[in-house]
Amino acid sequence: MDLVGACRVFVHIGERGSFTLGAQAAGVRQPVASRRVSALEEHLGAPLFDRSARRAQLTAFGRDLLPTARRLVALADDLGEEAERALRRPVTLAVPDVCTPLDLAHLDAEARGSGLHLDLRPVARAERRSLLNAHQVRLALETVPADEASWVVPLGLAGTHDAHAGGVRLEALRVGRARVGAAGRRVWITPEDDVPHVRDRLSRVRDAVGLRPGQVALARSVAGALTEVLTRDDLLLCSAHQARELSLDWLPLRDAVLERGYRLSGADDEAGARVHAHLAGALARFLGARTGRGDDA
Repeated sequence: MDLVGACRVFVHIGERGSFTLGAQAAGVRQPVASRRVSALEEHLGAPLFDRSARRAQLTAFGRDLLPTARRLVALADDLGEEAERALRRPVTLAVPDVCTPLDLAHLDAEARGSGLHLDLRPVARAERRSLLNAHQVRLALETVPADEASWVVPLGLAGTHDAHAGGVRLEALRVGRARVGAAGRRVWITPEDDVPHVRDRLSRVRDAVGLRPGQVALARSVAGALTEVLTRDDLLLCSAHQARELSLDWLPLRDAVLERGYRLSGADDEAGARVHAHLAGALARFLGARTGRGDDA
C-alpha cells in the first residue's frame, strides 16, 4: 500500500467533508480515493469515516489520526522538495587545466542535457588530489596508469613540423657525433604528464636510442614549453587534441607507447556513478581519450 498516497487522500477528504472534493484535491478519481481510504482503514485497523452519514464524516478514530496524517504528508512533501534540491546541486568536478574553455563548455552542455549540473574546476594535476582530500570538490579526474584508467589519452610529439602518416621516432632526434656542442632538439614534458608512468618510460627510451639527458626536459607550464617549441623547434609531448588547440602539428610516437590515463575519483560514490553513467562518452571527448581498461573497476 502507498501509505503516503492514502494519507494524502484521507487528509483532503477529512478537511473537505466530501469524497468527491477530496479526490479532486488529491488529484485522483473518486473510486481510487475510496479504495485508498479502505486500504488505509484496513492497515490501521478501524474505520476513518462514518459510512452511514451523508457527508464524509470522520469517526472519532479518524479525528484522532488526522493531525498525524497531515504531518506525514507534509514530511513527504518536504522530502520530495529536498530531493529536487539535491539533484539540482552542482557536482563539483576538478578537471585537467590543459582543457580549453570550449572543452569545458561542451562538457557542461552535455551534462545539462543529461540532467546533471556540474561545477567544473580546471586545476593542475597535483592540486586535483589536494582538493579531493580537503573535500573542496566532490569528484576529480585523476591521472593514473593506463591499465587502471577509464579513459586513456595517447600521447605523441607536437611541433611546427609538417605532420605525416608515419609518425616519428625519438632516435631521429639524436645529435650526430660531428655536432659535439649542439644541444639537440628537446622533448618537453608538461606538469600534466610529469608522472612516473610517462616521465620514466620516456627517459628510458631516450637512453635506449642514444639521446642526450637534456633532450627530455620538464616544463613548468604548457606556455613555457610552447615558447620553446615555437622559438627553438623543440617538441611538446601532448595529445592530438591538445596539439590541435595549440595549432601544432602532431605525430604519433613509433618507438614508445606513452599514454595519459584518467579515472573518476572521490568520496561521493552516488555522484560518481551518475557522472560516469551519463557522461562517460562526453568525458572521453573532453579529454581527447579512448575508453580505458579500468572501466569495470
